[in-house]
Amino acid sequence: MYKRLSRPKGLPIRSSIVGKKSETQEPDVLSMIQQRDFSGAIAVLEFYKKMGKEHPKLRSNLSWLAYCCFHLGEYHKALDCLTELYEQTKDPFIHLHNACCFYFIGDYEDAYSEAMQGPNCALQNRILFHLADKLQKEKLMNDCHKKINESNIEDQLSLAAMHYSRNQFQLAVNIYKNILLDDSSFEALHVYVAMCYYKLDFFDISLEVINGYLQKYPESPIALNLKACNISKTYSGKKAESILQPILELQHVSHTPENYLIKHNLVVFRNGENALAQLPALINDLPEARLNLVIYHLRNGDVDEAYDLIKDLEPVKANEYILKAVVNACKGQAHDSREHLKNAEHYFQLVAHAYAGNYKEAEKILQAVQEDDYRRDYIFNSWMARCYIMNGKPELAWELYLKMETSIDAMNLLQLIANDCYKIGSFYYSAKAFDVLERLDSNPEYWEGKRGACIGVFQQIVIGKEPSETLRDIVHMLKNSSREEKNIILQIIAKWAHENNLISP
Repeated sequence: MYKRLSRPKGLPIRSSIVGKKSETQEPDVLSMIQQRDFSGAIAVLEFYKKMGKEHPKLRSNLSWLAYCCFHLGEYHKALDCLTELYEQTKDPFIHLHNACCFYFIGDYEDAYSEAMQGPNCALQNRILFHLADKLQKEKLMNDCHKKINESNIEDQLSLAAMHYSRNQFQLAVNIYKNILLDDSSFEALHVYVAMCYYKLDFFDISLEVINGYLQKYPESPIALNLKACNISKTYSGKKAESILQPILELQHVSHTPENYLIKHNLVVFRNGENALAQLPALINDLPEARLNLVIYHLRNGDVDEAYDLIKDLEPVKANEYILKAVVNACKGQAHDSREHLKNAEHYFQLVAHAYAGNYKEAEKILQAVQEDDYRRDYIFNSWMARCYIMNGKPELAWELYLKMETSIDAMNLLQLIANDCYKIGSFYYSAKAFDVLERLDSNPEYWEGKRGACIGVFQQIVIGKEPSETLRDIVHMLKNSSREEKNIILQIIAKWAHENNLISP
């Protein structure tokens, strides 16, 4: 949901160039750029470009026009300016600037090609560092990482951005805080810190940090947008939308086009309202727009539409792998396609191995599937159960099992619940699952699992991590077994219950 957003300030540029005919003062483009009024600066520079003149205070209209377009997020327009500039100057550094534009467009192959044509310098290394990650060129990435200079702030910011893109948000925070300790004038880094805390689901901390920044820069769209994202998580989309009102009013007053990120976030805050009207036009500018449009189609049962949108997407991030897996599972279920079901299992396995721990995002995407037919599919239920367990909701995973009819799939889901709950120390539901498995199959491994899980629950009761009321359930499960060694465990439990004035189970 969150990405770079320009921070325009001041009045619309037309008020600076339309006035008394006797006025001869040139619009101060450099001041506009310093104030991040890129829309105003672009209007002035394009005026001079159409007149075939250079601005008297600037060395190159085209280079500044490309700069402003880039920082306003108009990357295609920036590329057009850079192409024209290269035809005039043949400056090799323009290849690196082209690479930056292609990177933000998401065209990593063209970005790599341009970067390789640029001069060997720190900027080229930073660009290749991030492209290597996107293109999964591990050797190149390691080579570039070795060249990152610990004393170079731009290099350190690049490294922090890499940590951020790899979901290593705390490492990014550490870099930002170290820079701020050395030089507190880098005030915008407080926004980056708040972004990291937002991604870590520390919404209250993120709000505290961003509110501090907003006290000094109350009209900052990037900060207001991040605050709105936090509010949407902690309160409601409606309240989040009200935070964006100053940005919307500024766009209206200055007659500037509505920023694509704001348009996207309004759809999210409104729970998908106007998704079909707004998101398709944003797909090329904002990768999240494609993903949220896929989720919208899933929620509305339009599996084929969702599949068409995501089939050519090469997943890089965890949420992309998860969403592609879910869509393939739904497609396979809808068309009885074994191929798509295999693809779904493949993507789920990839994300499990490569992005362990990102289960909150996985749960959110899986919850978007509304069709009952898809929700009854074993692949869906197995991953939904795993997400519930890893997110500390094993009772919901157990409810998934209870809703299933007796079958091989139900048996497999029981095994998943039993083992995953055991791994994370949720012994009560692990014991419940192993208990059912042991009664269905006399495999000694099920008894061993149940015995360990029951002892684990008992230990948690002793130290106060489980309510004593669960003791009765554990005793009942142990008594279900035909194994003789259950009696030793039952005697220990009875002795402890007596000594602690509990009714003997």
